[in-house]
Amino acid sequence: MTTEPTNPRMITGAGVPLAVYEQGDPNLPTVLLVHGYPDTHQVWDDVAASLAADHHVVRYDVRGAGASGRPAERRDYRLELLAADLFAVADAVSPDRPVHVVAHDWGSIQSWEAVTRPDAARRIASYTSISGPCLDHVGHWIRRRLTRPAPRSVRQLLGQLAHSWYIVAFHLPAIAPATWRHGLAARWGTVLRVVEGVSPRPGHPQPTLADDAVRGIDLYRANMLPRLLRPRLRPTTVPVQLIGLQQDHYVSGALAEDLDRWVPDLRRRTLRATHWSALLEKGPTVARMVREFVAHQEGRPTPAASAARSPRKPFSGKLAVVTGAGSGIGRATALAFAEQGADLALCDLDLDAVERTAELSRLLGANARSWKVDVSDGPAVDAFAAEVAAERGVPDIVVNNAGIGHSGTFLETTEQEWQRVLDVNLWGVIHGCRAFGTLMAERGEGGHIVNLASAAAYLPSKMLTAYATSKAAVLMLSDCLRAEMSGFGIGVSAICPGIVNTNITKTTTFSGLDNAQQAAKQKRVSGLYARRGFPPEKVAEEILRAVTQDRAVVPVTFESKAARLISRFAPGLLRTTARLDIG
Repeated sequence: MTTEPTNPRMITGAGVPLAVYEQGDPNLPTVLLVHGYPDTHQVWDDVAASLAADHHVVRYDVRGAGASGRPAERRDYRLELLAADLFAVADAVSPDRPVHVVAHDWGSIQSWEAVTRPDAARRIASYTSISGPCLDHVGHWIRRRLTRPAPRSVRQLLGQLAHSWYIVAFHLPAIAPATWRHGLAARWGTVLRVVEGVSPRPGHPQPTLADDAVRGIDLYRANMLPRLLRPRLRPTTVPVQLIGLQQDHYVSGALAEDLDRWVPDLRRRTLRATHWSALLEKGPTVARMVREFVAHQEGRPTPAASAARSPRKPFSGKLAVVTGAGSGIGRATALAFAEQGADLALCDLDLDAVERTAELSRLLGANARSWKVDVSDGPAVDAFAAEVAAERGVPDIVVNNAGIGHSGTFLETTEQEWQRVLDVNLWGVIHGCRAFGTLMAERGEGGHIVNLASAAAYLPSKMLTAYATSKAAVLMLSDCLRAEMSGFGIGVSAICPGIVNTNITKTTTFSGLDNAQQAAKQKRVSGLYARRGFPPEKVAEEILRAVTQDRAVVPVTFESKAARLISRFAPGLLRTTARLDIG
């Protein structure tokens, strides 16, 4: 067993010798990595090094690149011959066991040709595609949008055309080869650094880049127009994992919208990366995604692999964490996510209540589990996050909803009351953001964090000093965190509901009152909120919309929206009303 690539052995593909590199234990599942244009097998160095610890990793230079043979004519770059090369390598390195194909760029395009052959499942156990669509699928994608030229379809076509400008250039005589030979090859490392965010590294770009790039132009000229103008029907039964790159300059996400039509067993993942930084900067992350998918296909299900189902509802395949999910806005939010396809990890101090929410979520088709967690306890939240990640995978959405109410002036509110309000309303949010946000950032697949603030965050009241302070802190925390997490592709939203009919009023505490007075005040305030009649389900709708649209601050009720507007244009008016004895 070796974790370093061996010297290449030459395998004959479809009439062309191919340089094949192997590392890892041949008795383990074989992962076959196929590079794109204008790369060689070296573009996979980081991915291969990670996977070789527990896989048999095979790479090869495609025809015309690196140490492999050079086709004599343009027609020798046709997709059917490239697919035949892939099968020849698979048969040579893993004759008795199907291989797991992972491909990037043109490697993906040619691998789709192999994966969509009728007998592909006999030799290919799974396929992970990165930034390279099936050209036949693209041809049908274009036709459907030309026959139904709605504004969105036109925008998608124009967007992809802007991404694909270089394809037109590659079809112009002499220009592309001359560009590569007279400057671009020598400056390719600079292009990758400036445009793609790739740090310089030894051995990349490869010494043969200029020749590889010039010969590889025939990949485009031999295949693009025939496939796009006369697309075939190319379904597959092979399980496919599609890794979409959020910052890809060449392949838009819209191209994969119709992929469910061709791939019944499809899992979608996203990675915040550019076209080449995915492999050259985030290789270990890509390797982890591949490892999870391969393990799932080999009968060792992992949370992330099984959760990343192809979407049929807006949140299908997503895992949402909701704190304070035992009632009110938390329960309504959990059920709303369940109804839209998400799976759930729910927590609350009241275990019976949150288990009921989980039960209701399962009736809606969600895979839901409940935990008893005190969000004010940092280590407990850390343990909750670790258990969720180990059992269910890193969540895509986290809703920090748990909170308590308290009313009292500053001078009336005791230190213990201040501590209780801040521990739950502020520190509970901090603990949730830190525990889950760290996992989401490390995963590198984006996501969304929702923090429940309040209209009290910008609507001062002398009777809500501690509560309003905690919620104002949550609002500012969310804005600061949003700026930081944007670099990881993670959105952050602060929700400011206003007066909503939930049971928070039944547990709200009041400074300076005995038990009997507390109960009477709770009853009176609960009645006022009930008469307002604004249900938590409407807040849940706004939370889902905030996640979908990546909204920063979401006032929900009329009074919340009005107070937000007044706080911007007439803050003095709010300071005046803050003197009233309300709450």
